[in-house]
Amino acid sequence: MGTLTSCSFMPLNSEFRSNPVRRAFRARIQCHKLTRLRGTSCFFSRAQVPKWGKWKHANCGNLRCFGTNDSDGDKDDVGAGEESGGDDSKSNVTTTIPEEERGFSSEKSTPPSTSHRSSLSSLGPAYNTFQVDSFKLIELLGPEKVDPADVKFIKDKLFGYSTFWVTKEEPFGDLGEGTLFLGNLRGNREDVFAKLQNQLVEVTGDKYNLFMLEEPNSESPDPRGGPRVSFGLLRKEVSDPGPTTLWQYVIALLLFLLTIGSSVELGIASQINRLPPDVVKYFTDPDAVEAPDMELLFPFVDSALPLAYGVLGVLLFHEVGHFLAAFPKQVKLSIPFFIPNITLGSFGAITQFKSILPDRSTKVDISLAGPFAGAVLSFSMFAVGLLLSSNPDTAGDLVQVPSLLFQGSLLLGLISRATLGYAAMHAATVPIHPLVIAGWCGVTIQAFNMLPVGCLDGGRAVQGAFGKNALVGFGLTTYTLLGLGVLGGPLSLPWGLYVLLCQRTPEKPCLNDVTEVGTWRKALVAVAIFLVVLTLVPVGDELAEELGIGLVTAF
Repeated sequence: MGTLTSCSFMPLNSEFRSNPVRRAFRARIQCHKLTRLRGTSCFFSRAQVPKWGKWKHANCGNLRCFGTNDSDGDKDDVGAGEESGGDDSKSNVTTTIPEEERGFSSEKSTPPSTSHRSSLSSLGPAYNTFQVDSFKLIELLGPEKVDPADVKFIKDKLFGYSTFWVTKEEPFGDLGEGTLFLGNLRGNREDVFAKLQNQLVEVTGDKYNLFMLEEPNSESPDPRGGPRVSFGLLRKEVSDPGPTTLWQYVIALLLFLLTIGSSVELGIASQINRLPPDVVKYFTDPDAVEAPDMELLFPFVDSALPLAYGVLGVLLFHEVGHFLAAFPKQVKLSIPFFIPNITLGSFGAITQFKSILPDRSTKVDISLAGPFAGAVLSFSMFAVGLLLSSNPDTAGDLVQVPSLLFQGSLLLGLISRATLGYAAMHAATVPIHPLVIAGWCGVTIQAFNMLPVGCLDGGRAVQGAFGKNALVGFGLTTYTLLGLGVLGGPLSLPWGLYVLLCQRTPEKPCLNDVTEVGTWRKALVAVAIFLVVLTLVPVGDELAEELGIGLVTAF
């Protein structure tokens, strides 16, 4: 048998077609130069995979190899397995997962188990189809499980009368690749967890991560107070986030360049009263077909840069806030993936945790730091812009914007009305400084990212402060309000789609996912969510007319 020089994997399809097997084998799992025999496929696994036709199997070190007899001339054996007779169209599919098989095995293999079968149904003279047991394929190609011997060793060495008395073990993890220990706590949960973590490192080294979680489906609280706890064990290579890859850096750079472009476009659009009529008509008139010469926009790029710098500065301040909060906690963050948007300049950025968070307080602190830093800079620019808008010395720098813009936010509209006055706001257009637009967009970006849903900053903060169950309720409410247009106005639909596609999954649990955060952190998160609602709720026409925010009724 030859040596393994290369191996490539592609996503598996749950349906395979045979006759001939090799031409229509949709699994596309190829191990090149592993053997000279025809019709042989090898898999990195300790388990057998579904077989059809006249399959033979053999052990190849840590690889499991299977061969097919496609013709009478292909009679070479890969191993000493047994053949399953019968015609292709009438053959059965079998899967078996040996639990204790490890490493090399040169012994004669036993006949495969028939505990899992699915019959082939004929689709014609040339092809047969059958369904593969997807759970077995997931186990075959999924993450490596915790070693049962290690589980027994850890249970004997770590748990006991003085720490945590184990009464039951269950699968743990997305694919059941870990072990969850259920039982009774024998001391203060924080002290017990710290002791177990230290002992785990002593007996196994840097091999496993131990999580303290609320016991699933617990019917009663812990007698010592608080929820009942359980402990989850996962391999580090399975539970630790993977490093940022080269192609992710490339994508992040491309997205940042697009965000620069969208920010400059926002700056140009803010000068709508100065732009050539042909350009304005093309972007505002839905019946306009012929595109104008875009070179007409070049003279407006320089005057658009201050606004673009303001939006980009807010984005960078947001990310710096995250990194400054993560650094003392020794939490690694990924490079930010900025999301361009032509209305606000950007939707913010996707920043992933590259370390497992130690506790829920750390999750709250890092999640709030970014929006807080961005909101401070944004609101500062917004306030300074409003003051400059009412200063006669800066009249040459002002731009005319529709007064309906101020109806997009109840909070910002009220602040603008109080600063500029009724006469300035109750008109078709309002002269404002470009800093007002930059600050407005920055505050809106921070508010959107603080919505309590998925793994947005707001979702992470709510999950850390109030728990995962609370996040479910907050998330459903947020999706409903976005769908109805109650939050975000015209941006509710694109933002909702963005969250559903990119940010809908809640953050993974912390190592200590039980100990609650302090009261002041919960209060801070609650106040932040309240301000988010005030920022994103638009002002209705009747209320706007009463408050003098924009000219609603025109005669």
